[in-house]
Amino acid sequence: MRTLCPNLENENGLETVLEVPIPEESFTDAAPWRTMKALPHSTEYGGGRNAELQLLLGVVGAPLIPLPITGGRHTAINPNINDFPMEASMAKYIVQQYIAATGGDQALNSVDSMFAVGKVKMVASEFIAGDGISMNCNGLSVGGGVMKIKSVRNSGGEMGGFVLWQKRPDLWSLELVVSGCKISAGSDGKVAWRQTPWHQSHASRGPPRPLRRSLQGLDPKATAILFANSICTGEKTINGEDCFVLKLEAEPSSLKQRSSNNVEIIKHTIWGHFSQRTGLLHHLKDSNLIRIKAHGNGNVFWETTMETLIQDYRTVDGINIAHSGATTVLLFRFGDHENHSRTKMEEVWKIEELDFNIKGLSMDCFLPPSDLIKGADHEASDVAIGDSRSDQLATKSRGIYPKIGVSKVVDFNPQTFGEH
Repeated sequence: MRTLCPNLENENGLETVLEVPIPEESFTDAAPWRTMKALPHSTEYGGGRNAELQLLLGVVGAPLIPLPITGGRHTAINPNINDFPMEASMAKYIVQQYIAATGGDQALNSVDSMFAVGKVKMVASEFIAGDGISMNCNGLSVGGGVMKIKSVRNSGGEMGGFVLWQKRPDLWSLELVVSGCKISAGSDGKVAWRQTPWHQSHASRGPPRPLRRSLQGLDPKATAILFANSICTGEKTINGEDCFVLKLEAEPSSLKQRSSNNVEIIKHTIWGHFSQRTGLLHHLKDSNLIRIKAHGNGNVFWETTMETLIQDYRTVDGINIAHSGATTVLLFRFGDHENHSRTKMEEVWKIEELDFNIKGLSMDCFLPPSDLIKGADHEASDVAIGDSRSDQLATKSRGIYPKIGVSKVVDFNPQTFGEH
């Protein structure tokens, strides 16, 4: 990972220290540095590669999990697990085994803060429905046609890096730079927010929720607290690993908090697949469905499924931490007669550096931007606006997303449709 940026105006000048380290693979000449210098200041992302970056960063960059995590500093599970229904008792037992596998109560509760540096590689491909597509109660029915790949753009992928600081699940800060485009996101314990080059800083609705990246093997304590209230739905083999399946759904009251006049979050569910062999979290999946009011009486639906394979556990200060993984996102739009679409996004990530109990990490490190807009979900709002302006925006983005206007994907993360 590179930490210094060359002086492009004066080759003999001092190099600049980068806020976010960048993977070495990103740089073969000076062009990426020039891109880094120009892109963050741009506010016009009308098409081409920039539109793809908006999609990738908006959906995969900084998703949140469905529920806030409460419970303080301790991971202890109620020892009287037999007092609960069978599914809940099994889940609590599995979580106890997970706590033991990741280092135990004492080790996990000794962590006051965390710092992580990692690199990512993202790629997006769009799938457009073939002729005769229809929806039924069982899902997608092709009816004689086939799902056709419309395009695969920049199949080599977009490279980038991120820095994550965290004191607790609702107190975190993330900076992510991919191909010169930077987004920032965080939570100060009162509100979660996000800032992008193409959108003013904006807050999410409802209570602040943890960053999904933290639960991808980086924060075992938060993972244990979250799934302590889950139920065990059975067993499943994933990537050759036999796993127990724990399921947790967002409450209707929580979904209502995150909804607005134009956007309704219908459901948001998360599954944790814990290895029967190691006890560790092997796979994380969540899915949500939202409804957006369109012109007239019509509705447009967005269904998003995000799955992460969590790998390469290593011990850091007595705690088992995942150091690599791969995330796949399927984004499906339906509800009107002409614009059904299916988009697939993928991210491969790797942790390069990680440490605990960072001295001097104060509350000031997690303050939101001064221009923060409160009261509207940034992702839900973008999608609602995008659907209301689909005709004009589809024209602007022709050749990049023929079926998805730019505003429909700008900063839109259906996965986190709880930032509302």
